Amino acid sequence: MNRHEAKLPSGFDDPVFTEPWQAQAFAMTVALHDKGLFSWSEWADALSAEVKTPDAASDGHDYYEHWLAALEKLLSRKGIAGKVEVDALAAAWERAAHATPHGKPILLENDPGPGR
Repeated sequence: MNRHEAKLPSGFDDPVFTEPWQAQAFAMTVALHDKGLFSWSEWADALSAEVKTPDAASDGHDYYEHWLAALEKLLSRKGIAGKVEVDALAAAWERAAHATPHGKPILLENDPGPGR
């Protein structure tokens, strides 16, 4: 390396998202902001409150769990989607996933309903 080449910090090439849902939560946050549902300062306040909770991991490995919690709480506070609705939809997707044959796309229409 010559004196004009800068060495990149370690971890620079590591993926930003370790799971697909993390990228989806990130994209959803950007899309909801773009639709004007909240400002970046509202988002920053919500995320900051989550990552400062006593149960937050000191190494940050749970960052996107806090990201998702912040998004859910912000949407609930704004009356867009409450916890009950979010939890019901998440449960429906989970049931649909279990009812979908391996290798087939998971569709919400595959949800057999609660208790089935």
